Amino acid sequence: MSTPDATEGVGAEGTATSDTGTEMSGRERVVAVDAEDEERELVDRLDAHTGNGIRHRAFTVLVYDEEGKILLARRSPDKRLWDTFWDGTVASHPAPGQDQLDASRQRLDEELGITPDQYDDLRETDVFEYKRYYLNEGVEYEVCTVLKVTLSDVSINPDPAEVAGLLWVSYEDLYEHPKRYRQLRLCPWFEIAMRRDF
Repeated sequence: MSTPDATEGVGAEGTATSDTGTEMSGRERVVAVDAEDEERELVDRLDAHTGNGIRHRAFTVLVYDEEGKILLARRSPDKRLWDTFWDGTVASHPAPGQDQLDASRQRLDEELGITPDQYDDLRETDVFEYKRYYLNEGVEYEVCTVLKVTLSDVSINPDPAEVAGLLWVSYEDLYEHPKRYRQLRLCPWFEIAMRRDF
């Protein structure tokens, strides 16, 4: 696992919801972890993304079609961090007690309407640690698990509160010819995951 670098990384802001992940006040909690992704404690989500941040568990799911194209999702303008940036494809935090596969299935369904009958190969492929500050709005400091899935049925029903746009692109072309896509502002955690993939 790589060490954090202020120039390399950030994590995902949306949180997989769970009754166990919400305090009595209704504030969401995330799982603070050590460098080996071992759980330390539950922390308030806002606290984890403020100041110098608190290292916590996250995931990103890269969704492909059967032709090798990746689905990029533009983050809602209502997101506090990296609003309107393009993600590949879903990024979030597992709720306390929730594993990465279950959290990924949940967020695929909630954000994009993608259900398990559309795929059978959801799998974990990488884990890395990273840290990045976003303007004066906050910080991401995460141990991020990368998951991949290939859709046999590309029917999608995005939640407009989460997703502001969708775009299928050649994953290899996106990596090899970034200037072609320079108008797309890519989320830093996706850029890191992609660099590590090739």
